Amino acid sequence: MPNTRKFVYTFAEGNKDLKDLLGGKGANLAEMANLGLPVPPGFTITTEACRAFLATGDEPRGLRDEIAEHLRALEVRMGRRLGQADDPLLVSVRSGAAFSMPGMMDTVLNIGLSDTSVAGLAAQAGDDRFAWDSYRRLLQMFGKTVLGVDGDLFEERLEAVKRAKGATSDLDLDAADLRGLVATYKGLIAEAAGQEFPQDPRTQLDMAVRAVFASWNGDRARLYRRQERIPDDLGTAVNIVAMVFGNLGADSGTGVAFTRDPASGKPGVYGDYLANAQGEDVVAGIRNTVPLADLERLDKRSYDRLLEIMGVLEDHYRDLCDIEFTIERGTLWMLQTRVGKRTAEAAFRIAAQLAEQGLIDDDEALRRVTGSQLAQLMFPRFADDGTGAGRLRPIARGIAASPGAAVGKAVFDQATAVEWAHNGERVILVRRETNPDDLAGMVAAEGILTSRGGKTSHAAVVARGMGKTCVCGAEALHVDTTRRRFTAPDGVEVSEGDVISVDGSTGCVYLGEAPVVPSAVADYFEERTTPHDDADELIAAVHRIVSHADRRRRMRVRANADTADDAARALRFGAQGIGLLRTEHMFLGDRRKYVERLVLADTDDGRAAALDVLLPLQRQDFAEVLAAMDGLPVTIRLLDPPLHEFLPDLTDLSVRVALAEARGDEAADDAALLGAVRRLHEQNPMLGLRGVRLGLVIPGLFAMQVRAIAEATVERVRAGGMPHAEVMVPLVGDVRELQIVRDEAAAVFAAVTRETGVDVDLPVGTMIELPRAALTAGRIAEAADFFSFGTNDLTQTTWGFSRDDVEASFFTPYLDAGVFRVSPFETLDGDGVGRLVALAVGEGRATRPDISLGVCGEHGGDPESVRFFHDTGLDYVSCSPFRLPVARLEAGRAVVLADAAQRGGGDTR
Repeated sequence: MPNTRKFVYTFAEGNKDLKDLLGGKGANLAEMANLGLPVPPGFTITTEACRAFLATGDEPRGLRDEIAEHLRALEVRMGRRLGQADDPLLVSVRSGAAFSMPGMMDTVLNIGLSDTSVAGLAAQAGDDRFAWDSYRRLLQMFGKTVLGVDGDLFEERLEAVKRAKGATSDLDLDAADLRGLVATYKGLIAEAAGQEFPQDPRTQLDMAVRAVFASWNGDRARLYRRQERIPDDLGTAVNIVAMVFGNLGADSGTGVAFTRDPASGKPGVYGDYLANAQGEDVVAGIRNTVPLADLERLDKRSYDRLLEIMGVLEDHYRDLCDIEFTIERGTLWMLQTRVGKRTAEAAFRIAAQLAEQGLIDDDEALRRVTGSQLAQLMFPRFADDGTGAGRLRPIARGIAASPGAAVGKAVFDQATAVEWAHNGERVILVRRETNPDDLAGMVAAEGILTSRGGKTSHAAVVARGMGKTCVCGAEALHVDTTRRRFTAPDGVEVSEGDVISVDGSTGCVYLGEAPVVPSAVADYFEERTTPHDDADELIAAVHRIVSHADRRRRMRVRANADTADDAARALRFGAQGIGLLRTEHMFLGDRRKYVERLVLADTDDGRAAALDVLLPLQRQDFAEVLAAMDGLPVTIRLLDPPLHEFLPDLTDLSVRVALAEARGDEAADDAALLGAVRRLHEQNPMLGLRGVRLGLVIPGLFAMQVRAIAEATVERVRAGGMPHAEVMVPLVGDVRELQIVRDEAAAVFAAVTRETGVDVDLPVGTMIELPRAALTAGRIAEAADFFSFGTNDLTQTTWGFSRDDVEASFFTPYLDAGVFRVSPFETLDGDGVGRLVALAVGEGRATRPDISLGVCGEHGGDPESVRFFHDTGLDYVSCSPFRLPVARLEAGRAVVLADAAQRGGGDTR
């Protein structure tokens, strides 16, 4: 059967909306070509071809013929053949997934060069040095990325040639030096890879394409996808583009430009330029660049044309654009554009700026930021009042590449960073420059410091994408990775393990630990004030976007809070009630002794006496929280943990009693307490006597708590308040359990109403935290006014593991193996736990259409989980106070993202 699938597209056939098929790089090359911008000709192999290759281990049938057909068309257009001896066509091969993804295969430039064609390239260019420089670059890139030779081996040989020559830069090497280096590199490839460098141009091309496909499942790529939560089944496209050369002399070069500052979001000319350089030299950080503005002095015609194109692209994409370009002897070529990665600060500023300019509306501005970015803005920063970084003298200053305050021990390789971070150490990864092999260490580190590179270096781009603090291009630092230390200009030496502080907002590096203070954004939320006209631009942007999210969101946002102080703070952060008030926290400290008396009581009168002491304490607790949350709902969970948690440790108490007996001391109380502790001891207490089971087994316990809630409600009503207490029964697995507690609560409400003359009839519901509760939600809803999903316990009971036990033992290998894409305690497991939630929502509403549905696990503050809860139809989410702004933002984003998806358009990133 003939192949009917199309695997290769010319740039004229694509556009920016085909990024799932053509990858982001290919789709945007096509878009620029269609806009009439100067793009070198080429073609794109689709992600479908990659997926077919990954599924079978071989390229799909028909792909080779399609590549040959498009290559012939490219050769006709360029007037020369791939690798032609006297005038070779050379091409670049670049990966390009739908999402920008560091960790994929690096670019291979100059495919088509060989021992025979290098002379032809030299003759056509009139420059022997250029030809041999291009050849050594091909060998180095091909050897590392296609054949798997250690990249440091190439660098070591390059450094050796430079030392022998007395050169400080590769530009100081002449044609003879580079010709010798080519011979050295070919010998290295033969030795390290076990095969000769292929001289046939088409073989080079085919091997590079296969290497791009295979790199999708490389360790670095998988790590980055896991970090950024990118699906594993997308595959990558491959872009094959005719070469243009920036290493032809002083009138040539390469650079990266941003239409706005990717660190701050400020409009202006931002980027780096490197004269007489090729391809990846700028982002690799091998030579320090000059600011893009210097190009105006070096080549004004190209500079003016570049600014014109930058304006076209920003208006067209309506966003910050990241642009790669090459100038070949005064001719400007566009090699790539994409919606640029940016810091969290820049994301909010740019979205608000574009909305203010009318380029986008407020819905799209909301879509363009994320809750994770907002969380980053709420992280602490260095104090600037003389107590923080200001009291320390900077030992160096670099480029402020990704803002934030990072403190940790200096480490000099990615393996050490991972190991130390795994052991609980905070680390700063220090390198001359980073490359994709450093990705695991960058993920593990608090921050990144490099002595080379600019705002467009690998370190800067990856750090911004991950929200990591980064200072790069600190040229004055001498980084010695072999001896695991760096030396500052004034002779200060920092060895591995020494604590340093790096400020990604100023570029300063400090020796020692600088204290940090809350961020201005966190202060803004806590103060709950409307910014003035002269307010900081970032605060104004956050205010505008979060306020729009509040207007658009359907779900309400509540807080998990256990005290009046917590409740007051939650209000400042925008809480619309309390979704979880845990009463077990009220039985700790000095009150433990009252619980001990309750446990020790062996008669009804003894239990009643213990409960009588607890009742006024509970009533006061509840009254204070209801006062703080006046007019808003407060969901109070009855006692949940096993009682042994309030009692002394079994081993400690046994030793105490044994020692007392050995001394002949009286220890009747301790002995009695020991008997109770032994009686209540359980092998797996989290699946034992806890939650509703306590209320059914210990007479009067839940009745006391319900009475305290009812009496606190009466107290607030008499004080002129508007209390809205809700009683939540924990760990229900069967409707009969809930009905028993509900009947008991009804009796208490009736009694309090008779005693006080104030009508008390509070909602009673349950926490859905057991699979059986979710599966029988339709029946449980018969006795419940509301459901609140306890997603932490529901995750534990669905997966069958204890969070405290398993996170340190096997979560890492499970993440590495792809069993988890992300910890199910961080983001809701939609396929398993989420399915139970959806089932319970559907069955609960079928039984009781007016039932209130919420979530009170910390998933309620996780961005991805919040969107799931919106789509599932929950009425509210509840989380810790500090995460409330994130929940508010994501609840609003859930609405606008759903609207955009329904329209089948719009930016739903």
